[in-house]
Amino acid sequence: MSRRAAQGLDNPGFTVGDEAPAAAAEAFGRPFALDDSQYDEIDLTDKSGGDSAATSPDTGEPPPPGAASKGAGDADGDARCGWCLFRPGLLQRFRTAKWVLFWLCWAGTMQGMVVNGFVNVVISTIERRFALRSTQSGLVAGGYDIASFACMVPVTYLGGRPGASKPRWLGWGVVVMGIGSLVFALPHFASGPYRGATSAPNVCHNVTDLYGETGAVPGCPAAGAGGEAEHLSRYMWVFLLGQLLHGVGASPLYTLGVTFIDENVTKKMSSVYLGIYYTMAIIGPAAGYVLGGELLKVYVDFVTVDSADMGLTPNSNVWVGAWWIGFLFAGALCLLLAAPLMAFPPALPGAAELQAQKVSEAHGDSRAQAFSKVRELPRALRSLLGNPTFFFLNLAGASEGLLIAGFAAFLPKLIENQFSLSASRAALLVGLITVPAGGGGTFLGGYLVKRLGLTCSGIIKLCVTATVLGAAFTSCFFLSCPNLQFAGVNAPYGNASAGGGAPAATGIGGGALDAPCNAGCGCSPARFDPVCGVDGVMYYSPCHAGCAREATLADLKVFDECACVTAPPREMSREDGGDVIFQATNETCASKCPYMWAFVVLAFFTMLFTFMATMPALSATLRCVQDDQRSFALGIQWIKVRLLGTIPAPIVFGKLIDETCRLWQEPCPGFDPSEGACLVYNNDFMARYMLALAFIGKAASLLFFFLAWWFYIPPSSLREALATAGTPSSVETPSVPPTTGPVLMNGHAGPHDDGLPVPA
Repeated sequence: MSRRAAQGLDNPGFTVGDEAPAAAAEAFGRPFALDDSQYDEIDLTDKSGGDSAATSPDTGEPPPPGAASKGAGDADGDARCGWCLFRPGLLQRFRTAKWVLFWLCWAGTMQGMVVNGFVNVVISTIERRFALRSTQSGLVAGGYDIASFACMVPVTYLGGRPGASKPRWLGWGVVVMGIGSLVFALPHFASGPYRGATSAPNVCHNVTDLYGETGAVPGCPAAGAGGEAEHLSRYMWVFLLGQLLHGVGASPLYTLGVTFIDENVTKKMSSVYLGIYYTMAIIGPAAGYVLGGELLKVYVDFVTVDSADMGLTPNSNVWVGAWWIGFLFAGALCLLLAAPLMAFPPALPGAAELQAQKVSEAHGDSRAQAFSKVRELPRALRSLLGNPTFFFLNLAGASEGLLIAGFAAFLPKLIENQFSLSASRAALLVGLITVPAGGGGTFLGGYLVKRLGLTCSGIIKLCVTATVLGAAFTSCFFLSCPNLQFAGVNAPYGNASAGGGAPAATGIGGGALDAPCNAGCGCSPARFDPVCGVDGVMYYSPCHAGCAREATLADLKVFDECACVTAPPREMSREDGGDVIFQATNETCASKCPYMWAFVVLAFFTMLFTFMATMPALSATLRCVQDDQRSFALGIQWIKVRLLGTIPAPIVFGKLIDETCRLWQEPCPGFDPSEGACLVYNNDFMARYMLALAFIGKAASLLFFFLAWWFYIPPSSLREALATAGTPSSVETPSVPPTTGPVLMNGHAGPHDDGLPVPA
């Protein structure tokens, strides 16, 4: 799932925002009926002699160049679109908030597609390809948040200072992100061909031929060629480096990018733009899941190897898809996207006037002055940390971030193992959940804020409601499927009905895979090539199933004369019209679990309500701090979210998943037994651990959102406006009969400040 994001998924929620959209089309200039009484006429005449530069109530953005004469800001060359000295007049028509939104949406989509899409989809694949454990792959997944944590303060502080060019920071960030994608794909080209699958026979009577005169075992390097474990260790660090670059490059997107949008549109239209931006950021991971899943149907070495020659299909247990293609594509596209972002000026025309007409809803009455010097950083930090609403919103974001980042990284792996699906189909199901639930929930949450006219207090109440509903649907993790029977692991040889009667095998060295039916075969544990017997039992390899004959039909391998398979053989038609008798195939046995679609539906609603809280939470975050501290506040919040949530999440989830392993890989004889991926998991324990994590995380989020509401105190200016206006949504231009003001009780707003319109 919404890391990062699912972290959103990198979950962008719980960090930014303002009022919600009335309609997405409103942001792109479509006429929309508004009550003129809701807007005051503001004199935007350029005092230096320029013409007026009014803003449009329909689009909420400054007028395009040509609608007004050049003002003071326009006279400066830095206010023109272009690069260095190349700032042609043709580009100035693109100097609008709509074009900023367009390119930021593309950048956000690419970030989500790579970090929360491609990376999460290929986790189980690179574990199999490079013999990584889930704890190691969790560290790789967490590298993004580690880098973001390290870069957040300098990026938001330096990029948010007066005079800093936010578009330039954004553009260079996208460049670094593209380089990270190229680095992430590098292990494919440096590691050589995939040795986990081979066309060499692996049946009982041919096992002595596998070693030949050199003693080399297929799937292992020859003597003196370097250990497989050494390669795996090295490539894990390459993956981590790529993720670190992803984190460095993406750090400005949801801090400086959000504030740049907010500074250049009206307050009423801010959430329309931000809603579209965050919706695209959610669609990015969804596209990554779908596209990444489709790419996994292509064999990893398709350029040099025909998978059909080895009898492999995406349903084969040793199949590894082309995980690296998506990263090459994303890296190239990111490098192209950087150019238009860096062309925008530090501020669009009319931005200063827009900022002047906005009314603050910051917590309490203290007015923090703008800070632009490093020595003022401690004072600004104390101001934010002394804001209890901001503090508890951060903790709520951390608990939600832990769940989103953890499930984003390992939900495909969970579905793959629980329902015995291929990696590509599991990714497709996660994408099916993410597209409507993540995007729709984000946009719906923003819409409700605007539709209901909520103040900061009411917005936090909406977050509480969404969290309660999301927690209720975490019951999806109660739906645990029984493990497929695996001979020597959870079922004894020769007795398919015994189920889990055999003792658990924690490794290969214990001899649990050996049985009288394969005792004379001398099977090697280094050759993991699982087959499904016609008795419905999985076997470690054709050799361990005691199979003596092998045949290839199109892209499927079948085996016969299997001494360990107790069921009678079956027949299958050849392409030439003949029949072949078999007792095992090199595919995964079909699961009889009926809960898959029930799980998908419940997971959909869990994600829907989780992401429905993102826009309200980000609105509350920006409203409860001073306007001139927004960039810095977002940076501080993301530090807390990453430090307490998204950084440890993949490692914690990966460690717990490793604890459910029943059978570990031993890549080659003599290597460290701590190396290697897990081959068989305990589904029941995996579901229990995921349920416990989901329930604890949601309970913590609910508590923190409640405390954020309880300690919120509206500023005196807002309380006065509420006392003279009939609705908290009309703070900018009151137009409703006056009512009595809110009563402060126990440090939070009383009954009249419940965030809903107050009766006249």
